[in-house]
Amino acid sequence: MRRIPFNRGWETRPHANFFAEMHGAAAPWQQVTLPHDAALGSARDSSQGAGTGYVPGGVHEYRAVLDAPEEYRDRRVLLEFEGVYRTAMVYVNGSLAGHRAAGYTGFTVDLDDHLRYGAANEIRVVCRTHRDSRWYSGAGIHRPVHLVVSGLVHIALDGVRVTAVDVDDQFAVVEVATTVEHDGRGLATLELDTQVRDGNGAVVASAVSPVTVLPGEPAIVRQRLLIRDPALWGPDSPSLYTASVVLREGDAEMDLETASFGIRTLSLDPERGLRINGEPVTLRGACVHSDNGVLGAATIGRADERRVELLKAAGFNALRNAHNPMSRAMLDACDRNGVLVMDELTDVWTESKSDFDAALDFPEWWEREVEAMVAKDVNHPSVVFYSIGNEIPEVAKPHGAVWSRRLAEKVRSLDGTRFVTNGINAMLAVIGEATSSENQAAEEQAGINTMLSDMGAFMDELSASELVAARTAEAYDVLDAAGMNYMEARYALDRELFPRRVIVGSETFANRIDRLWRLVLDNPHVIGDFTWTGWDYLGEVGIGRVSFADEPAGGGLNGPYPWLLAHVGDIDITGHRRPASYYREIVFGLRTDPYLAVLRPERSGRELAATPWAWSDTVGSWSWAGAEGKPVTVEVYSDADEVELLLDGASLGTAKAGEANRFRAEFEVVYAPGELTAVARTAGEETGRSTLRSAAGPIGLAAVADRDVVRADDTDLAHVALTLQDGAGVVALGVDREVTVTVEGPGVLQGFGSAAPATEESYLDDVHTTFDGRALAVVRPTGVGVITVTASAPECGAVTTCIAAR
Repeated sequence: MRRIPFNRGWETRPHANFFAEMHGAAAPWQQVTLPHDAALGSARDSSQGAGTGYVPGGVHEYRAVLDAPEEYRDRRVLLEFEGVYRTAMVYVNGSLAGHRAAGYTGFTVDLDDHLRYGAANEIRVVCRTHRDSRWYSGAGIHRPVHLVVSGLVHIALDGVRVTAVDVDDQFAVVEVATTVEHDGRGLATLELDTQVRDGNGAVVASAVSPVTVLPGEPAIVRQRLLIRDPALWGPDSPSLYTASVVLREGDAEMDLETASFGIRTLSLDPERGLRINGEPVTLRGACVHSDNGVLGAATIGRADERRVELLKAAGFNALRNAHNPMSRAMLDACDRNGVLVMDELTDVWTESKSDFDAALDFPEWWEREVEAMVAKDVNHPSVVFYSIGNEIPEVAKPHGAVWSRRLAEKVRSLDGTRFVTNGINAMLAVIGEATSSENQAAEEQAGINTMLSDMGAFMDELSASELVAARTAEAYDVLDAAGMNYMEARYALDRELFPRRVIVGSETFANRIDRLWRLVLDNPHVIGDFTWTGWDYLGEVGIGRVSFADEPAGGGLNGPYPWLLAHVGDIDITGHRRPASYYREIVFGLRTDPYLAVLRPERSGRELAATPWAWSDTVGSWSWAGAEGKPVTVEVYSDADEVELLLDGASLGTAKAGEANRFRAEFEVVYAPGELTAVARTAGEETGRSTLRSAAGPIGLAAVADRDVVRADDTDLAHVALTLQDGAGVVALGVDREVTVTVEGPGVLQGFGSAAPATEESYLDDVHTTFDGRALAVVRPTGVGVITVTASAPECGAVTTCIAAR
């Protein structure tokens, strides 16, 4: 069955019920191109809750017109939705044609019983959000939609599955299993022609098989093909093949389906850890949420691809999609870039974390959710782990153990070639038993600052307890790898207590990566670490913030309105790397040059409070307008024995660094513009250096697109970085300004904003204030031609960049 993009020609509005529409009280329709986030333009206010970024819920509807020619009468016609948030109801010509409870998994709607052939047909989608998420979920048809049209005898949707069954250096045997469906009448005798092509398009294997299909009884055709000298897929060499499968009746082509795949082997054990193609791999992992920053929840292909590219460039080789299945676009990007994937089913099973979340639907829908995730993932070589959940509250209870086994075995029944894990948090699993009422009262009296500062220590102590060992034993035993969220206290302990157990740090604190990575290196049964998070995201506002301890709510878990971002992550929502990213790169052994990070001058001299997810409030800059003569703290990250700090060539001192000092040296200096340099030395020999320069002279605005040429389709984007900088390209801080962006030609401004964690500005406006001298404009092509992007700011003049859409 062939997918045809069906993303254009849609309209949306707040949902109008029958009575509102009858009385003319409905809001006007607005034209949109999918994917689309219906919540992004909603009015925020403090009553809506910090989890969703103070964004309200609501009911939204979409409509489009589908012209169904007469020839569709003898064909199958489906609509495929990759994701609608949430509780989607799909109507065709006013009648319900399909629905889906969850917000992130794909589903299809059969249109055959509803279409008017030779006429226009109205498609309507109604969806709603209402206190159903702990983070910013967005709303609406946030992933692509496809029209699927085929003959009555056809290859099933996602009906080509490729599995490498035998692999060595000389040969690979792959099995191509193709499901053929017959929705007509009478016996059908056909031929299935399969060709496998390598990355250069050369045919490397082929097979032809006869197939007889009865109506209503799908036939699975299994073809084993031999590929000589296979190019194996791996993190350092992501070689891909394509299987093209043609279904023929005589000389007539009935259907065509293609599937991209990679050839690789996986193995896992507590002595040799994770191996791909026989080679050991340690997971340098990042957790990521599904939103795309200034685009909101809209999953536009290029945005996901860009995130994968930038995360890999920052040193990550694995991504965990938290806490829902990953988009097809991101999976494709991970395949191409050699990034490993832990794809996660859900954040809840049967106990809710929000008032109206997916736990209300899980008992009824769970099997279909698992089936949809596996069907999407099965041909992607990047997918190594299926995670059946995240921090499930009931996981340590007897019925939770039953659910653990039920889910794990359902996954294995559908795909036994990957590993199954579950991100378990000891504190959430056993907190009711571990904390007495007296302790709870003491915590309340101590206050939020003390609780947060002690949270890490409390989680360590609880994780290492016999209670946690006993309560999680069965839930872990059903898994291939024990996913541990903030439970590193168990890593070494479990090597003795549970010698069969393989552990993955499925979610960890970023500020502990040096210690966590040492545990990975020293314990072969610990296969890697996934930090929270690799990329900042909307909602759960302020969980990574640093505040003044004497401020109202100072040190509290969430930032007050108008906070919008979590303010965590190695990379901010615009794609700019934060200091934590370079620190991690040094810990991973991927960077020898030191890195300079400067604590914001306004932080000097006051007591600070930080959540466990926070990094120090530093910036990689020595350009602080208005801070002359003020004390500042300089952090230097390095794996060398020591670092020396120089300002305009004059030494400001030397300090120890390296792993023994947590890869960090700290200097207290007085800010003066100039050139700040860190020189790293081991055994007296220089191993690397890094320099920051102050912006000098007039400040201008620069605009640089990530690509000069984009595809003129619904999935592509151009990301234009806007910076306030001097003539040498040094970004200036302390001089933030409003920037106005205009787009001319066949393109639209899809999103525009900065990494400011707290703002009332909208990502849908054409004016936005820079943050630390930076902003990002995202342009979406609407046709073929030259797109001209112009940006201007006070006292900076205008700058222009051109992008060709082809």
